[in-house]
Formats: sequence, C-alpha cells, structure tokens
Amino acid sequence: MEPVVLTAGTALVGAMATDAWQQVREAVVAWWRRVRADGADSLESELAALRDGVVAARDQGDRDTEEALAAVWRLRFQQLLVQQPGTAAGLRALLDEHLLPALPPAEGSEARSVRMRAEAHDSARVYMAARDQHITGS
Repeated sequence: MEPVVLTAGTALVGAMATDAWQQVREAVVAWWRRVRADGADSLESELAALRDGVVAARDQGDRDTEEALAAVWRLRFQQLLVQQPGTAAGLRALLDEHLLPALPPAEGSEARSVRMRAEAHDSARVYMAARDQHITGS
C-alpha cells in the first residue's frame, strides 16, 4: 500500500474529531469530485455518518473502531489510486494542505509515522532508523 494512502486514511479519520472538520470535509469532497465525480454527493453524507462513529469511538476510548475506520479509508484511497494512478499527487496535496494541519500535534506525528520491516539472513546485520542513527564498534 502506498505510504501516502496509509497516512491519508489515518489523518482523515483523525481530522473527523477536530474543530477543523468542516473545512477538511469540504476539501476532501472537492478533491474527490475532481478525481472521481461519480459518488461525490453520496460521499458527503457518508463522511458525516463516519464522523459520528469516530466521535463516539473517541468518547468511549475505542481505538480499535477508530483504527478499523482508518483502515477502510486506506483501502478506499488505495483503490482510487489503482483505478486512477495520476491521483497520487493530488492525494499528497490534500494530505499536506488539509488533513495533517487539522490534526493536533501529537496525532499529526502519529499519522506521519513510518513503518519499517527488515529481515536478516545468513548472520547479516540490519540497521534501521526513522531518524538519527549512530553505530559504533563492529
């Protein structure tokens, strides 16, 4: 799955619980309308219902539901990018200009998180870092 998709799904669901949601919703619907006009009208009502679910999950401390909703949106964004490969730049702009700025700082950092995976074979070493890394010795 594209990294922009992972971040966008998480950020969209996180933005639903913020005071900036109306502006974010308008930006998401406008972007969706540009890349896929069919379904943009039903998207508005779908986002409103989804927001209610996110707010309720947050009120109950239900991180599993919130993560499941983010996963649904990751899948939708990924399917859209597969169907229309040229939309990745627009999704990145939506993410950078509207979704991430709407999140509180802690959530913005979480949404921008990097997932890394490595495997070592035959006694090989693997060094991974999301920031600075200092390796001494052998």
